[in-house]
Amino acid sequence: MDSLKPIYLFADSQLLFWKTESQLFIKSILPHISASEPKAAYIGASNGDLAEYFEIFKSAMESIGIHDCRMILSDFGEQDQNYLEQADLILLAGGDVEQGWRHIDSSGIKDAVLKRYTEGSVLIGVSAGAVQLGMCALRQNQKLLTTFQIIPFIIGAHEEKQEWAQLKQTLEIKNGYEKGLGMPAGGGMIYHPDHTVEPIRHTITELYLQDRQMVANLLSPGGEKTRSAAVH
Repeated sequence: MDSLKPIYLFADSQLLFWKTESQLFIKSILPHISASEPKAAYIGASNGDLAEYFEIFKSAMESIGIHDCRMILSDFGEQDQNYLEQADLILLAGGDVEQGWRHIDSSGIKDAVLKRYTEGSVLIGVSAGAVQLGMCALRQNQKLLTTFQIIPFIIGAHEEKQEWAQLKQTLEIKNGYEKGLGMPAGGGMIYHPDHTVEPIRHTITELYLQDRQMVANLLSPGGEKTRSAAVH
């Protein structure tokens, strides 16, 4: 669809405040928003709707001139529903992937986010929120949790010190039907409407199973965008 916007995935909140030379990186979002007074929605289900994290989001938005911000609470009341239906930018916060998804899926937030994305809202996923925008996640009981499936990859965030153990385990359970993208701490990527992946700030790791062996490719920022389809 022509209305689809790039999706921003961050391993953590660092990229909300990272400067490239003299400009905030998140200013790159503004050309994708046409509203003169944009509305920015913050979905904090994964961190239990903690107000202090919403304040960090507000600070980041105000730094690029977006002042109309609202936290969408997990119970998703009528006022929150009305706001999310008009949001130009939607951020899914970090925290507990499984806990957050339970609220997002059961409350109606999931359907509202999907609808706004198809209508042209910019999505940002931070840590758990980035994972949720992908194909699936690993539950505590080692079974798979189906998530938004907007990004056709399994997403891993800031687990580079564990050599992407959880992401690899998830891929092994899928048995070669998906690819994984691992974003190290402080890094991220943009998933463009033409299905290309653009690493941001740090190299990201692409993982997939081939002939029962785990294959790893490194995707570096600053080069050509990588067209990397999932393995369906």
